[in-house]
Amino acid sequence: MEQANPQAVKPPLVVDLDGTLIKSDLLYESVFGLLRINPFYIFLLPVWLAKGRAHMKQMIAERVSIHVERLPWNTEFLDFLRAESQAGRHLVLATASNERYARAVNEHLGLFDLVLGSTATRNLKGSKKLRAIQDLMGDEPFSYAADAPVDLNIWSAASSAVVVGAGQGLADRAGQVTRLERHFPATARQVVGLGRAMRPHQWLKNLLIFVPLVLSHQINNVELLLNALLGFIAFSLCASSVYLLNDLLDLDSDRQHPTKCRRPFAAGELSIPVGVAALVALLLIAFAIAFSLPTYFVYVLAIYYAFTMAYSIWLKRAALIDGLVLAGLYTMRLIAGAAAIDVRPTFWLLAFSIFIFLSLALIKRYSELLHLHNASQEKLAGRAYRPVDQETLAQLGTASGYLAVLVLALYINGDTVTEQYARPEALWFLCPMMLYWVSRMWLLTRRGEMHDDPVVFTVRDVRTWWLALIAGGALLVAIFWVQLRPFLPLPG
Repeated sequence: MEQANPQAVKPPLVVDLDGTLIKSDLLYESVFGLLRINPFYIFLLPVWLAKGRAHMKQMIAERVSIHVERLPWNTEFLDFLRAESQAGRHLVLATASNERYARAVNEHLGLFDLVLGSTATRNLKGSKKLRAIQDLMGDEPFSYAADAPVDLNIWSAASSAVVVGAGQGLADRAGQVTRLERHFPATARQVVGLGRAMRPHQWLKNLLIFVPLVLSHQINNVELLLNALLGFIAFSLCASSVYLLNDLLDLDSDRQHPTKCRRPFAAGELSIPVGVAALVALLLIAFAIAFSLPTYFVYVLAIYYAFTMAYSIWLKRAALIDGLVLAGLYTMRLIAGAAAIDVRPTFWLLAFSIFIFLSLALIKRYSELLHLHNASQEKLAGRAYRPVDQETLAQLGTASGYLAVLVLALYINGDTVTEQYARPEALWFLCPMMLYWVSRMWLLTRRGEMHDDPVVFTVRDVRTWWLALIAGGALLVAIFWVQLRPFLPLPG
């Protein structure tokens, strides 16, 4: 089909909302907004749906407000609509989303002459949408802008088609049933968006699973090493499943954040149905792997998932409790690592873990508050902290980090260390390095030079890697002193 002649008189343009004007879908967004208010609404959704999709949408719209000004707009298409409106073309918004949301979008944009949306008794989708458009237009021709194959029946009745956020294949199909006026190709790749949303860089946290294997001096046991590796994979997939769920529940607050607004769901780069399918699949694979390990590991993974769910829905909005829960989730990785190789984690390891990871959790919150203060905002979206809490968090976080070093020193000075290590004195190198690392992390945080995710900062920080290398060397000397001594240039 030929492109439309821009000089011709253009018929009214009817515009779809979900996936067309915006990159997301308001039904899915509002469902997760509802679950964020109260997760137990999930049991009411089937009851509402039994009375029809229109009724369900109405019930959700009465309970969930959408901040339309923060939605991920298809900016290129929106610029096109503004140009068409300025040229005198009539624009109509027709959407299967509830009419409350449709009106809110129009109030924000001020572009459309008329708005059609779903009501409590009518779901404006498919043939019902076409009938509503035809009733509105009468015998007048109209153009239609949409994004999905389900819209082909409306395009076949339209005088021209505007295809938005779809590939060339759909544009060609639309061009076979009517004249193709414009095509705005999809700019985001779902696979790339899913990869980003899974946050594979965060899998580094799960390297903690190998710590019990190293500290139990069984790193050369191939069977146990394989078990730890399987545990690492299971925890990583489970964590990615949680990240996807967390981002879906945090859509609105993420869009208010200076960096989280670029996350795939918040930016509309990843469709919500794809995300839901992925989080379910990742969770199933994680537990399938877990069942090949000792039963205790399955219990730990299940408890970890339950706590991360509780954190995503409730606990992260409770001041200080959120930091303690984060520290506990890190510690559970150590417990899982011990469970995978069927050993018991020591008191010293768990105590050190709680204190050091509480310090890191508070670094994360302090950094977010610092960005909030610089942006002249009064409260951190989705959190219970305010800029006035910065000093308190800094004091608590620094103290917690130093307590971790104290626990390490007490452990090194204990009687059991001489039984486990050939040269325990080498472990004392760890204390000044940890003191330096904790102090430097908080110094950079107070200066505003810390990434809002300390894990990301740690991975990129050259000094941290050097410290880790030196610490690893000290640990090797402590464990393998007898084997290493002949190769060291020592006197006598």
